[in-house]
Amino acid sequence: MDVARTISVLEGLVGFDTTSRNSNLALIGWVEAYLDRLGVGYTRVPDETGTKTNLIATIGNADVPGYILSGHTDVVPVDGQSWSSDPFQLAKRDGRLYGRGTSDMKGFVACCLAAVPDMLARKLNQPIHLAFSYDEEVGCIGVRGIIARLHDWPIKPVACFVGEPTCMQVVIGHKAKRSVVATVRGRTVHSSLAPLGVNAVEYAARVISKVRDIAERLAHEGPRDPLYDVPHSTAHTGLVHGGSALNIVPDQCTFEYEFRTIAADDPSALADEVAHYARDVLEPQMKAVAPEAGITLRDRSSFPGLDTAPNSEIVGLSMAFAGRNDLAKVAFGTEAGGYAADGIPSIVVGPGSIDQAHKADEFIAVSELEKCGVFIDRLIDHCSA
Repeated sequence: MDVARTISVLEGLVGFDTTSRNSNLALIGWVEAYLDRLGVGYTRVPDETGTKTNLIATIGNADVPGYILSGHTDVVPVDGQSWSSDPFQLAKRDGRLYGRGTSDMKGFVACCLAAVPDMLARKLNQPIHLAFSYDEEVGCIGVRGIIARLHDWPIKPVACFVGEPTCMQVVIGHKAKRSVVATVRGRTVHSSLAPLGVNAVEYAARVISKVRDIAERLAHEGPRDPLYDVPHSTAHTGLVHGGSALNIVPDQCTFEYEFRTIAADDPSALADEVAHYARDVLEPQMKAVAPEAGITLRDRSSFPGLDTAPNSEIVGLSMAFAGRNDLAKVAFGTEAGGYAADGIPSIVVGPGSIDQAHKADEFIAVSELEKCGVFIDRLIDHCSA
């Protein structure tokens, strides 16, 4: 691995503000120009608006099954954070590289791109596919287009390595997620006439209490997976908005809740439990007072979990490439669950620490890039054998 080349590529990637609310086309154009100089072809998989796109590139013999190196190009906002330097200009201090996305996960993307000359020099017998997505940070949205495209390939990839920051530890599982936006519609009256109205905040509280009951049941009675820091599925309400004045019975309340589940639990079943309670228990009470009252539940985001078998071939290869014997599972979601759901065995392994992600002065250690380079070098060796 050429560390200087990797840092140079990372500097270019960090220079683009690809916060998820923005377009990533400028960054993708920069990557395409880089690949053009190396003579590598690529395919865009754009979103419906044409303002964002995924990119797929293949190096090596595409007539046989190969391996995917998958990374996302979007980053989280820097709004309200106090940075010591420009977050969109790579800063080098004491063996660390600072900038938004250095750890999550432009560092991995830089390692992949910097390794392309080495891939070309080895004339790979098995191909290595680069898959770079948009809008991972807002619900693993962009990768769905990549997976749909791969689904139509006549030759399915052998496996996928998703380079989220794990300090190059091999991660074989992550929790699934299902998040919901709830809107409660009531009837406004003066608070002195409260029984004649329908208090949207109070009915919202009852749904929130149901979510909390499920959370406690999962914590005390639910199945366990000891590889997770929190070994059981979880439920939680994170946002609530409702009411305008104490002497007005509110007719509107919105809130958002989520489930994050281990493989033994079904997030859809948990979401349905809340929906049935809202529809079958609460709404009849509300409509008996005000027919216009009700509760609307809308999916906000979701992604499948990952649960790769520890004894699978891809796990053995990943451990050999990473030079590690330990395995882990993580609570945060990744694009690996989507690949696995489509039948592509997947592993999460990448440079940097998730503890540095999403924070002011996000950084990645140069040593982490070096470890990732070794991983990719060993993958290249494997594909050249």
